[in-house]
Amino acid sequence: MTSFFHRVIRLQFVRFQAVLSRANLRPALLVLLLSVVASGCGGGSSGSSRGSTPAPSPSPTPTPSPPTRAQMVDAASFAQQATFGLPYADIEVLAAEGKEVWLDRQFALPVEDHLSIAVDFFNRREAGEFDAFEDNIEFLIFARRLAWWHRAITAEDVVRQRVAFALSQIFVVSDNVDELNIHPDALSGYNDVLLRNAFGNFRDLLKEVALHPAMGVFLSHLNNRKADAAANTFPDENFAREVMQLFSIGLFELNPDGTLKTDGANNSIPTYDNQDIREFAKIFTGLSWGGEGAFFGKQAPDFSAPMQMFEDQHEPGSKSLLNGQVVPAGQSGNQDVDSAIDNLFQHPNVGPFIGRQLIQRLVTSNPTPAYIERVSNAFADNGSGVRGDMQAVLRAILFDDEAQGIGAPAYFGRVREPVLRYASVLRQFGANSDDGFIAEIGYRLQFLGKQHPLSSPSVFNFYLPDHSPQGVLAEQGLVAPELQIMTSAAIINMSNVFDLMFLSETPTEAPEPLATTRLDISDYLEVAGDVDALLDRLDVVVTAGTLSAETRSVIASILNDISDTEFRTQMAIYLVLISPDALVQT
Repeated sequence: MTSFFHRVIRLQFVRFQAVLSRANLRPALLVLLLSVVASGCGGGSSGSSRGSTPAPSPSPTPTPSPPTRAQMVDAASFAQQATFGLPYADIEVLAAEGKEVWLDRQFALPVEDHLSIAVDFFNRREAGEFDAFEDNIEFLIFARRLAWWHRAITAEDVVRQRVAFALSQIFVVSDNVDELNIHPDALSGYNDVLLRNAFGNFRDLLKEVALHPAMGVFLSHLNNRKADAAANTFPDENFAREVMQLFSIGLFELNPDGTLKTDGANNSIPTYDNQDIREFAKIFTGLSWGGEGAFFGKQAPDFSAPMQMFEDQHEPGSKSLLNGQVVPAGQSGNQDVDSAIDNLFQHPNVGPFIGRQLIQRLVTSNPTPAYIERVSNAFADNGSGVRGDMQAVLRAILFDDEAQGIGAPAYFGRVREPVLRYASVLRQFGANSDDGFIAEIGYRLQFLGKQHPLSSPSVFNFYLPDHSPQGVLAEQGLVAPELQIMTSAAIINMSNVFDLMFLSETPTEAPEPLATTRLDISDYLEVAGDVDALLDRLDVVVTAGTLSAETRSVIASILNDISDTEFRTQMAIYLVLISPDALVQT
């Protein structure tokens, strides 16, 4: 396997003719990356706080020792799973504080919202600030993107922002719908729903998602009318289908460990059928824009409030839901919605179905059934009889032995998608600007990396959770969702993105007149005279201790031939970033 890494890294460096042999990166090589044996995350959490002042006494409290390398690697690995990335100093804090204490502190932080930033840009545009820099409505479209990236790179609630991104890949809406693209508050407000509920309860999350007008537009249950037999019209079934298939229970009944239940003939058991879809479609009728001056059928968008129920357009009568539950006739429309949300929330599939996807988005593409069951159990009961506690679910995911490399299978890990790789670099290397705002609109990344937050081509996200590329992974029954978009060309394109960030000094795509972003590599310049020390630090921050000896040797041989300190540092960062070791999170 190490010789494979050695070969792939040389293929990755094809752009540098003076250093690298001629080759083409082949997808067949890339898909092997997920089969790398998981690195054991060494060490534990010290639980001590850094920088405390000893109380005066005859026997002063000794200054806490700095974290060991094993503790730093363990903390860095945890940061890869739980955040968009941390700089070296923040990894030191995490290592010294201990993962449990650090995560509890993250849970207690207030939400750093996106909507306020998007609205601020909207108001500044309305005041004419960007007139000289627009040909049309660019800043209307830029606003929500600017908000997303600024928060992803600067927010203190780094775990919440990361989990919300994971949730956005399950509860998908997209700016590919024009109405969501041109209203800055649509997707920023929707993302805030994910942020608010990331550490709350899954039932609240499911209901807020169902009633947010961005979802109503995207899956067409906004202005969804009751049936009209005379006109031969029936309720739209789009959201009713996807709320089951994608947002809660999936297609087939599952055991708590995520394996399929089967009937007497060993066939998978569907969770719902077409009649169930029709019944749920009745539930989600009568909803239209809320807010001031609301009425059913209103066309002027208002993304500031949840969708409002209008009883005269809500399907009357009883509705038959899953597992034999019947919603009685005579309930209000909102009561019907609550009944449907409860029916889905209580379904035994939700824990393993959602739990597996969150594990995939945060930790590993192929969690073992035992891992899924432990997370599913946490979803079912947080230890105090509460179902759907997201904090309990996240603790179960992040603190599981498998997540920490204890007893993990050889195929443990996941390919890091373009958004994560890009956001990590901006956080790890101190993105800053003259006014403190990190301006990024993401079109360069979207074009080259084939991914951007809240911009997927369909409700099925950029990739499917069960995507299994042909070849080694498929033969072993393994999946690699991210490889659905990460072709050989996309991998090379991302190397171009990192080139622009470090070697061409254009870290972000900041539209005029917003301040240009800079990266801070001063800490690395200080140790650049010692190649081993430089690579040690990069190994912690970028690859969480998984930089292989072969990769390190190749990079060191290049760096030793570079005398200019700044260029050596930039090249070191660039080469580590495009290495296969940085591409795979283990």
